[in-house]
Amino acid sequence: VIVASPRPAEITKAAAHVAGAEALLAVGGAHAIAALAYGAGKDLHACDAIVGPGNRWVTAAKQLVAGRVTIDMLAGPSELLVLADETADPATVAADLLAQAEHDVVAIPMLVTTHPPLVDKVEVELKKQLDKLSTRATAEASLKHGGMAVLCADMDAAIRVSNQLAPEHLEVITKDEETVASKLDHYGALFVGNNAAEVLGDYGAGPNHTLPTGGTARSTGGLSVFDFLRVRTWMKLNDLKEAQQLVTDSMALAKLEGLQGHAKSAGHRLIKSSM
Repeated sequence: VIVASPRPAEITKAAAHVAGAEALLAVGGAHAIAALAYGAGKDLHACDAIVGPGNRWVTAAKQLVAGRVTIDMLAGPSELLVLADETADPATVAADLLAQAEHDVVAIPMLVTTHPPLVDKVEVELKKQLDKLSTRATAEASLKHGGMAVLCADMDAAIRVSNQLAPEHLEVITKDEETVASKLDHYGALFVGNNAAEVLGDYGAGPNHTLPTGGTARSTGGLSVFDFLRVRTWMKLNDLKEAQQLVTDSMALAKLEGLQGHAKSAGHRLIKSSM
């Protein structure tokens, strides 16, 4: 297990040690992906899998080496969609959107609501909270270029919008939030209720922080232990006589496909009395 980090802080080194990493490569970006995929010198051999988040250059590099090694996903800009109604607190919604916006100038903070006044109130809160944010430059650029608010006629329409967007992170701040959550089909990670801030999932509660973006949550999920497992199958026929139907079926299918070699291979498992 190799950890790649361009500027590893002491806490990063400690986390790598606790996780059982065998080495730490103090390189990031596409350079790290290349080193992990192809090896670098006698001490770093090519890896079998490369996982974890990164910028656009990391994503491009992972796309190039996919196939040579397995990768978790091709991640785009980070996303948060807050699905809210009239019960949502504008200050809390704004704080959650800013927490996403400060990630990167291309991050995508989104508000989908059924309550028209909430849009204006959140806008006021965003401006107020931006003034006190040390990462204002990044967050403000993100809001201007990727931020959006979608006003829907009712909650069913809001749910359809959310399912269509299939966001990386999805917060539900509504009345009867569990009923609303049960109708949501596509997301990387779901945070149900006002108390379940996305940042708590990032840092403490356990939901994964490496999640599908750009609508790919419609077909895939986040990084998990399953990315490090393989499904391997095997077969043993203890009673060839009982398996004769399997043999003859395989021969028939092979002949239908025009693969005579396959049919002959299966035929060598025929018991002569069954021919």
